[in-house]
Amino acid sequence: MSARPITKLLIANRGEIAVRIARTAHRLGIGTVGVYSEPDADAVHAECVDKAVALGGSSPAESYLRGDAIIAAAHSTGCDAIHPGYGFLAENASFARDVITAGLTWVGPTPEQIALLGDKISAKTIAVAAGVPTTEIVELRDGRVPDGIGLPVLIKAAAGGGGRGMRVVSDPADLSGAVEAASREALAAFGDATVFLEPYIVRGRHVEVQILGDAHGNVLHFFDRECSIQRRNQKIVEEAPAPGIDDATRQRLCAAAVALAVHVGYQGAGTVEFFVGDDGVVVFLEVNTRLQVEHPVTEAITGVDLVELQLLVAAGEPLPLTQTDITVDGHAIETRVVAEDPAAGWLPCTGVLEEFDIPADVRLDSGVRAGSVISSNYDSLLAKVIAHAPSRAGAAGILARALRGSRISGVQTNAATLTAILAEPDYLAAATYTSYLDEHPEVLTAGAPEGDDRIALLLGAVFAAEQDERKANRCNGFAPTGWRNLATRGQRQQWSAGETQYWVEYSLTGNSATVLVGDPPTPDERGDLPGDSRARHRVRLLRRGADVQVIELDGCRRTVHVRLADDRATAHTSSPAGSVTWRRVPRFRDHDADEGGGGPRCPLPGTVVALHVTAGDQVSEGDCLMVVEAMKMEHKIIAAAPGVVEQVCFGVGDRVDEGDLLVALRAAEQG
Repeated sequence: MSARPITKLLIANRGEIAVRIARTAHRLGIGTVGVYSEPDADAVHAECVDKAVALGGSSPAESYLRGDAIIAAAHSTGCDAIHPGYGFLAENASFARDVITAGLTWVGPTPEQIALLGDKISAKTIAVAAGVPTTEIVELRDGRVPDGIGLPVLIKAAAGGGGRGMRVVSDPADLSGAVEAASREALAAFGDATVFLEPYIVRGRHVEVQILGDAHGNVLHFFDRECSIQRRNQKIVEEAPAPGIDDATRQRLCAAAVALAVHVGYQGAGTVEFFVGDDGVVVFLEVNTRLQVEHPVTEAITGVDLVELQLLVAAGEPLPLTQTDITVDGHAIETRVVAEDPAAGWLPCTGVLEEFDIPADVRLDSGVRAGSVISSNYDSLLAKVIAHAPSRAGAAGILARALRGSRISGVQTNAATLTAILAEPDYLAAATYTSYLDEHPEVLTAGAPEGDDRIALLLGAVFAAEQDERKANRCNGFAPTGWRNLATRGQRQQWSAGETQYWVEYSLTGNSATVLVGDPPTPDERGDLPGDSRARHRVRLLRRGADVQVIELDGCRRTVHVRLADDRATAHTSSPAGSVTWRRVPRFRDHDADEGGGGPRCPLPGTVVALHVTAGDQVSEGDCLMVVEAMKMEHKIIAAAPGVVEQVCFGVGDRVDEGDLLVALRAAEQG
C-alpha cells in the first residue's frame, strides 16, 4: 500500500470525540471540517474545526447517520479523508465502503474487517479459528427463542456496540419481552435488529485490550483496560492497566487480542473485549472496530496519541513503534460525567448547562460548555475526566478532588456518584466486578457534603442572595451591610436542598455574623417558649464577589463558589468538598399550583417506541404501559398503582415532552 498523506479531514461525529480528533489533526497540521445537526448549530464541535457543514435534521437518522450527506460534505469542502469517531457510522461497513468508493481515505479498519468483526456472531467464529477462548452463542431465528435455554443469559445486538441492544435475563418470563426490546433498540441504534444469546457470567471483570494494526502486517497491543463498573451495560469508570488481574492473565489477554487481529490482518485501531472470571477463566466477548470512548487512559499510561496513529495508518504508513517500545507508566482512571440521575434509575436529564467548570489539573475531554443545550436526541455524555498518577490510589485521589470541585449546574449529573465510587473501600481494593453497582447501591444516592462543609455551602448561598438583593434594592441598597430597622431579631430565611429544608437566622454587623441553623423555637400549647436548640456559628465574610464567597466558619476559612439562577431563588454552590443546589423557600404558599391529573407523566423528552395497553385495559401496579426512547436508551413507563386505562395519549412514533400525561388512568373500582 502506497502512502497517501491526509491534508484535510472530515470528522463525521459530534461532541467530545469530534473535539478530541480535531485537536490531534490541528497539531499535525491537517485541516478539519465538521458536520452538525440543527440542534448542534451552536455546539462546541462545530466551532473547533476550520469549517463545518450543516446536515439538517434533529435526530441521528436525519443527520449523523446520513452517509450520503457526509460524503457530499467531504467532497464539497475538499477533504481527502473521513474519521468516523465512535458510534453513529463508525462500525458501518457499507458506509466505510462508500467512503472508499468515493475516492476518500477511510480512517478505520477495512470494510471487510468491520463486517466480519463488527458482527458479534461472526467475530466469535473468527475467535475460535484464531485459538481465542469464547462462549457458545445461540442465534435467534425470526426472533423466536429456542426452548430449553439455560439462564441467566445475555441478549446482545449482533451489530454495533456501546451497550445498546443488550439485556441480562434471569427470569424465563422476561426472556421474550427482553429479546423484543433489545431487537428494537438495536434497529434504532445500528439499523440491524439481529440479536443473539450467550451465557451470562455473573461474577467477573470486563477487561479489554487496545490493538492497532497497519497495512504492512504489523499488529501491536497497547496493554489492557478494566471497564467493569457499568450502568445499563455502558461504562462509567475505566482504568488502565486493569487492577484486578495478575501479570500472567494480562499476558494471555494481550496475546489473544494480537492473535485475533493477526488472523484477519487487522488495520487501524480496535479493542478486543474479554470477560475474566473470578476463577481466572478468560472468555472473548467482542471486537470494537473503532476508537473506544475510554482510549484516553491508554494514551495516559503509554504516552502515545492513538488518533495520530490512526491517521498515520490510514495514510498507508507503517506503525513507527515496535512492541518493546510500548511500556506502562503509572495508572490512569477515567470517569464519564453524564446528564443522568443515578438515584432515579439513571434517568437521563435534559436542559441547558448553566455552569460547566471542571478543574484543569486533570485531562478533560468534553464537547459542551456553559450554555450548551442537552437534548434527548443524543447521548447523555457531558465529559470524560481523566487522571494519571504513579499509583492507582494517587489517580483516584486526583480524580475525586477534581469531581468534588466541579461546578456543573442546569442538569442533574452523576458527579456525586462517581466521587463516592472513587472513595469506596471495595473500589480502592480493586474489587471492581461487573456487579459493582448492584452490590453498592449506596453510591447511587451519594449526596453532597455534610456537617460544616454543608453549612458553608448553605451560607454561601445565603450571603450571595443577600448581596444580590441589596444591589437590586433602590431604597436601602446604600445602607451598610447588615443594616435593618429593627435590631431585635436577625434576618430569617428558609432554604431547601432536595427534600431537606433549613432555617437560617443571622445578624450581620459589618462583615461578622452570628448564624443560627435549625428550626426556630415555637411556643407550646400553653404559650411557653422552649429552649433554643439551633446550632450557633461564628461567621466572618472575608471576601464577597459576584460568584465567590470566602467565609470563615467557626475559625475555619472556606471558599464557596456560588451561581444564582435567573429566578434569583436558586443557588448553585460548590467547594473542594462538593456541591449543593439550594432553593429558597417562598414565604407564602402558591395555592394555584397545578397538581396534575391521574396517570404517569413523561420523565424527559423522547419518542414513544412501544405501547402495551389500550383504552379499557385493567393494569396492576408495576405493569409496563409504554416505552419511551430518549438519549439512545429505552425507558419503561410503569403503572404506579392498579387502575383502568381511560386514554392512551400518544402513539408509536409520537414525540413527547417532559411532563406530558402519557396514559390517563382512573382508580380501579373496589369489589
